[in-house]
Amino acid sequence: MVSFREASVDEPTAHALIAEYFEMRAHTFPMDRGDYHAAFPSAVDFTPPAGVFLVVVDDSEDVGCGGIKRLVVPEPVEGRVRYEIKHLWIQPRLQGRGLGRALLNELERRARDFGATEVVLDTNASLLAAGSMYRSGGYNEIAPYNDNPNATLWFRKSLSG
Repeated sequence: MVSFREASVDEPTAHALIAEYFEMRAHTFPMDRGDYHAAFPSAVDFTPPAGVFLVVVDDSEDVGCGGIKRLVVPEPVEGRVRYEIKHLWIQPRLQGRGLGRALLNELERRARDFGATEVVLDTNASLLAAGSMYRSGGYNEIAPYNDNPNATLWFRKSLSG
């Protein structure tokens, strides 16, 4: 049975999961994009109510992670509250079992609880399963909202209505 627990990104287990994700991305990053740029997140960004970081627990084992953090919208629109989904990852041996979608749904729920009206995320087109999961989960491609050198795709999902 899958569950989620809040963790600081500085906690050893959460940090190790993020490092494992970065290592996998560095090895699978498209050669034509140069080197993968890993940047460990700041705990302050993932501390409620600014955000939250979750560890995925499956059968008492920590197997994945992901978080949300509030973003300042560059062109404020009244009532618009944007959170960004970051570092959503499930260990490869468990991918395809629905854990990523369960984590995505939980992050969206937490964002709503913080008052988010939308969530955004960036990814790389080489992550085919991730892109497919986002599209089937109601995410639409948008113009870049950041300058992440690892990203080639940006998505948005409305959480209101």
